[in-house]
Amino acid sequence: MRQLLIVLSAVVVVTGCASHSLVPPGQAVAIRHREQALVPHSAAIQDAIRQSGKGGALVFLDERDGHLVVLPGDSPAEAWSRSSTSSAGGSTDRASALAVLTFVHRADVPKAPEAVTARSLDEQERLRATLASLDGELRKLSDSVAATRRETQTALATVREETRKALDALAEDLATAKKFMLQVAQLGYLNQEMNAENASAIRKAATASQDASASSAKLADTMRQLSEHLASQLKDVATRLDAIQNRISNVK
Repeated sequence: MRQLLIVLSAVVVVTGCASHSLVPPGQAVAIRHREQALVPHSAAIQDAIRQSGKGGALVFLDERDGHLVVLPGDSPAEAWSRSSTSSAGGSTDRASALAVLTFVHRADVPKAPEAVTARSLDEQERLRATLASLDGELRKLSDSVAATRRETQTALATVREETRKALDALAEDLATAKKFMLQVAQLGYLNQEMNAENASAIRKAATASQDASASSAKLADTMRQLSEHLASQLKDVATRLDAIQNRISNVK
Protein backbone atom coordinates (compact mmCIF):
# COMPACT_ATOMS: atom_id res chain seq x y z
CA MET A 1 0.00 0.00 0.00
CA ARG A 2 2.79 2.41 0.95
CA GLN A 3 4.79 1.61 -2.19
CA LEU A 4 1.71 2.25 -4.35
CA LEU A 5 1.23 5.67 -2.77
CA ILE A 6 4.90 6.53 -3.36
CA VAL A 7 4.56 5.55 -7.03
CA LEU A 8 1.45 7.73 -7.40
CA SER A 9 3.35 10.62 -5.83
CA ALA A 10 6.18 10.17 -8.31
CA VAL A 11 3.66 10.21 -11.19
CA VAL A 12 2.18 13.48 -9.93
CA VAL A 13 5.67 14.98 -9.64
CA VAL A 14 6.45 14.05 -13.24
CA THR A 15 3.16 15.31 -14.64
CA GLY A 16 3.35 18.51 -12.56
CA CYS A 17 6.61 19.66 -14.13
CA ALA A 18 5.88 21.71 -17.23
CA SER A 19 8.36 21.89 -20.10
CA HIS A 20 8.30 24.46 -22.86
CA SER A 21 6.98 21.88 -25.31
CA LEU A 22 3.87 21.10 -23.20
CA VAL A 23 2.58 24.63 -22.51
CA PRO A 24 0.68 27.03 -24.81
CA PRO A 25 2.84 29.30 -26.98
CA GLY A 26 1.95 32.45 -25.05
CA GLN A 27 2.87 30.85 -21.75
CA ALA A 28 6.08 29.48 -23.25
CA VAL A 29 7.05 33.02 -24.29
CA ALA A 30 6.37 34.27 -20.75
CA ILE A 31 8.52 31.46 -19.33
CA ARG A 32 11.38 32.35 -21.66
CA HIS A 33 11.12 35.99 -20.62
CA ARG A 34 11.26 35.02 -16.95
CA GLU A 35 14.27 32.78 -17.57
CA GLN A 36 15.98 35.57 -19.45
CA ALA A 37 15.27 37.89 -16.53
CA LEU A 38 17.01 35.40 -14.24
CA VAL A 39 20.16 35.21 -16.37
CA PRO A 40 21.82 38.26 -14.75
CA HIS A 41 21.34 36.61 -11.36
CA SER A 42 22.94 33.26 -12.36
CA ALA A 43 26.04 33.83 -10.24
CA ALA A 44 23.97 34.68 -7.15
CA ILE A 45 21.73 31.67 -7.79
CA GLN A 46 24.66 29.24 -8.08
CA ASP A 47 26.30 30.77 -5.02
CA ALA A 48 23.11 30.23 -2.99
CA ILE A 49 22.83 26.65 -4.27
CA ARG A 50 26.48 25.95 -3.41
CA GLN A 51 26.10 27.35 0.12
CA SER A 52 22.99 25.28 0.74
CA GLY A 53 24.66 22.01 -0.37
CA LYS A 54 21.56 21.08 -2.36
CA GLY A 55 21.23 19.88 -5.93
CA GLY A 56 19.45 23.00 -7.15
CA ALA A 57 16.91 25.69 -6.28
CA LEU A 58 13.57 27.15 -7.25
CA VAL A 59 14.17 30.74 -8.32
CA PHE A 60 11.90 33.61 -9.27
CA LEU A 61 11.71 37.38 -9.06
CA ASP A 62 9.34 38.71 -6.44
CA GLU A 63 6.30 40.29 -8.17
CA ARG A 64 6.16 43.12 -5.65
CA ASP A 65 9.69 44.55 -5.78
CA GLY A 66 11.49 42.28 -8.27
CA HIS A 67 14.11 40.97 -5.81
CA LEU A 68 15.55 37.51 -6.40
CA VAL A 69 14.10 34.63 -4.36
CA VAL A 70 16.12 31.38 -4.15
CA LEU A 71 14.57 28.29 -2.54
CA PRO A 72 17.29 25.54 -2.38
CA GLY A 73 16.42 21.86 -2.63
CA ASP A 74 17.38 18.60 -4.30
CA SER A 75 14.17 18.71 -6.33
CA PRO A 76 11.44 21.26 -7.06
CA ALA A 77 9.08 19.56 -4.65
CA GLU A 78 11.66 19.45 -1.84
CA ALA A 79 12.63 23.10 -2.38
CA TRP A 80 8.97 24.13 -2.26
CA SER A 81 8.36 22.04 0.85
CA ARG A 82 11.48 23.35 2.62
CA SER A 83 10.40 26.91 1.95
CA SER A 84 7.10 26.30 3.79
CA THR A 85 8.90 25.05 6.92
CA SER A 86 11.80 27.50 6.80
CA SER A 87 12.17 29.82 9.78
CA ALA A 88 13.58 32.58 7.55
CA GLY A 89 10.30 33.82 6.14
CA GLY A 90 9.81 31.13 3.54
CA SER A 91 6.03 31.43 3.65
CA THR A 92 6.31 35.10 2.61
CA ASP A 93 8.51 34.10 -0.34
CA ARG A 94 5.96 31.50 -1.41
CA ALA A 95 3.15 34.01 -1.20
CA SER A 96 4.98 36.22 -3.65
CA ALA A 97 5.87 33.38 -6.02
CA LEU A 98 4.82 33.43 -9.65
CA ALA A 99 2.42 30.95 -11.20
CA VAL A 100 5.37 29.33 -13.01
CA LEU A 101 8.76 28.96 -11.31
CA THR A 102 12.14 27.83 -12.58
CA PHE A 103 14.21 25.08 -10.98
CA VAL A 104 17.90 25.66 -11.63
CA HIS A 105 20.30 22.74 -11.14
CA ARG A 106 23.69 23.01 -9.54
CA ALA A 107 26.43 24.16 -11.94
CA ASP A 108 28.10 20.74 -12.10
CA VAL A 109 24.82 18.99 -13.00
CA PRO A 110 24.38 18.87 -16.80
CA LYS A 111 20.67 19.60 -16.84
CA ALA A 112 18.71 22.51 -18.25
CA PRO A 113 16.47 24.62 -15.99
CA GLU A 114 12.96 23.19 -15.48
CA ALA A 115 9.72 25.18 -15.47
CA VAL A 116 7.40 24.14 -12.64
CA THR A 117 3.96 25.50 -11.79
CA ALA A 118 3.25 26.64 -8.24
CA ARG A 119 -0.10 24.87 -8.44
CA SER A 120 1.51 21.51 -9.19
CA LEU A 121 3.97 22.07 -6.33
CA ASP A 122 1.08 22.81 -3.97
CA GLU A 123 -0.69 19.68 -5.15
CA GLN A 124 2.44 17.61 -4.63
CA GLU A 125 2.86 19.08 -1.15
CA ARG A 126 -0.74 18.24 -0.25
CA LEU A 127 -0.23 14.76 -1.65
CA ARG A 128 2.94 14.31 0.40
CA ALA A 129 1.09 15.50 3.49
CA THR A 130 -1.68 13.02 2.71
CA LEU A 131 0.87 10.27 2.14
CA ALA A 132 2.62 11.15 5.40
CA SER A 133 -0.72 11.07 7.22
CA LEU A 134 -1.59 7.75 5.62
CA ASP A 135 1.86 6.42 6.47
CA GLY A 136 1.35 7.51 10.07
CA GLU A 137 -2.05 5.85 10.14
CA LEU A 138 -0.56 2.70 8.63
CA ARG A 139 2.17 2.68 11.27
CA LYS A 140 -0.43 3.15 13.99
CA LEU A 141 -2.53 0.38 12.48
CA SER A 142 0.54 -1.86 12.22
CA ASP A 143 1.45 -1.11 15.84
CA SER A 144 -2.14 -1.79 16.88
CA VAL A 145 -2.19 -5.07 14.95
CA ALA A 146 1.16 -6.06 16.48
CA ALA A 147 -0.10 -5.16 19.98
CA THR A 148 -3.33 -7.07 19.37
CA ARG A 149 -1.33 -10.03 18.10
CA ARG A 150 0.87 -9.95 21.20
CA GLU A 151 -2.18 -9.72 23.46
CA THR A 152 -3.84 -12.57 21.55
CA GLN A 153 -0.72 -14.72 21.81
CA THR A 154 -0.50 -13.96 25.53
CA ALA A 155 -4.19 -14.80 25.99
CA LEU A 156 -3.80 -18.02 23.97
CA ALA A 157 -0.75 -18.98 26.02
CA THR A 158 -2.72 -18.33 29.21
CA VAL A 159 -5.68 -20.38 27.94
CA ARG A 160 -3.35 -23.21 26.87
CA GLU A 161 -1.68 -23.20 30.29
CA GLU A 162 -5.02 -23.18 32.10
CA THR A 163 -6.30 -25.95 29.82
CA ARG A 164 -3.17 -28.00 30.47
CA LYS A 165 -3.59 -27.56 34.23
CA ALA A 166 -7.28 -28.49 33.97
CA LEU A 167 -6.43 -31.60 31.93
CA ASP A 168 -3.70 -32.56 34.40
CA ALA A 169 -6.15 -32.13 37.28
CA LEU A 170 -8.77 -34.19 35.40
CA ALA A 171 -6.21 -36.92 34.69
CA GLU A 172 -5.26 -36.94 38.36
CA ASP A 173 -8.93 -37.15 39.38
CA LEU A 174 -9.47 -40.02 36.93
CA ALA A 175 -6.42 -41.84 38.29
CA THR A 176 -7.72 -41.37 41.84
CA ALA A 177 -11.21 -42.59 40.83
CA LYS A 178 -9.67 -45.61 39.07
CA LYS A 179 -7.60 -46.42 42.14
CA PHE A 180 -10.69 -46.09 44.36
CA MET A 181 -12.70 -48.36 42.06
CA LEU A 182 -9.91 -50.96 42.14
CA GLN A 183 -9.87 -50.79 45.92
CA VAL A 184 -13.66 -51.19 46.01
CA ALA A 185 -13.40 -54.18 43.66
CA GLN A 186 -10.68 -55.70 45.83
CA LEU A 187 -12.78 -55.16 48.93
CA GLY A 188 -15.76 -56.77 47.17
CA TYR A 189 -13.61 -59.73 46.19
CA LEU A 190 -12.24 -60.05 49.72
CA ASN A 191 -15.76 -59.75 51.14
CA GLN A 192 -16.93 -62.51 48.80
CA GLU A 193 -14.03 -64.72 49.86
CA MET A 194 -14.76 -64.00 53.54
CA ASN A 195 -18.43 -64.82 53.01
CA ALA A 196 -17.44 -68.08 51.32
CA GLU A 197 -15.03 -68.90 54.14
CA ASN A 198 -17.66 -68.02 56.74
CA ALA A 199 -20.20 -70.24 54.99
CA SER A 200 -17.65 -73.06 54.84
CA ALA A 201 -16.82 -72.56 58.53
CA ILE A 202 -20.50 -72.57 59.40
CA ARG A 203 -20.97 -75.76 57.40
CA LYS A 204 -17.95 -77.29 59.12
CA ALA A 205 -19.24 -76.19 62.52
CA ALA A 206 -22.64 -77.67 61.75
CA THR A 207 -21.01 -80.90 60.63
CA ALA A 208 -18.82 -80.91 63.74
CA SER A 209 -21.89 -80.28 65.88
CA GLN A 210 -23.67 -83.15 64.20
CA ASP A 211 -20.60 -85.37 64.66
CA ALA A 212 -20.39 -84.35 68.32
CA SER A 213 -24.08 -85.14 68.83
CA ALA A 214 -23.64 -88.55 67.22
CA SER A 215 -20.53 -89.19 69.32
CA SER A 216 -22.40 -88.19 72.49
CA ALA A 217 -25.27 -90.53 71.66
CA LYS A 218 -22.83 -93.31 70.89
CA LEU A 219 -20.92 -92.68 74.12
CA ALA A 220 -24.15 -92.69 76.12
CA ASP A 221 -25.15 -95.99 74.51
CA THR A 222 -21.73 -97.43 75.25
CA MET A 223 -21.92 -96.28 78.88
CA ARG A 224 -25.34 -97.81 79.19
CA GLN A 225 -24.11 -101.06 77.77
CA LEU A 226 -21.08 -101.02 80.09
CA SER A 227 -23.33 -100.29 83.05
CA GLU A 228 -25.65 -103.13 82.20
CA HIS A 229 -22.69 -105.48 81.67
CA LEU A 230 -21.13 -104.41 84.93
CA ALA A 231 -24.43 -104.92 86.76
CA SER A 232 -24.69 -108.38 85.25
CA GLN A 233 -21.15 -109.19 86.31
CA LEU A 234 -21.74 -107.85 89.82
CA LYS A 235 -24.87 -109.96 90.02
CA ASP A 236 -22.87 -113.03 88.96
CA VAL A 237 -20.21 -112.23 91.51
CA ALA A 238 -22.85 -111.87 94.20
CA THR A 239 -24.42 -115.20 93.22
CA ARG A 240 -21.03 -116.88 93.31
CA LEU A 241 -20.22 -115.37 96.67
CA ASP A 242 -23.54 -116.66 98.00
CA ALA A 243 -22.77 -120.11 96.66
CA ILE A 244 -19.31 -120.06 98.22
CA GLN A 245 -20.74 -118.93 101.49
CA ASN A 246 -23.34 -121.72 101.44
CA ARG A 247 -20.65 -124.27 100.83
CA ILE A 248 -18.61 -122.98 103.67
CA SER A 249 -21.60 -123.19 105.91
CA ASN A 250 -22.28 -126.79 104.89
CA VAL A 251 -18.68 -127.76 105.58
CA LYS A 252 -18.93 -126.60 109.19
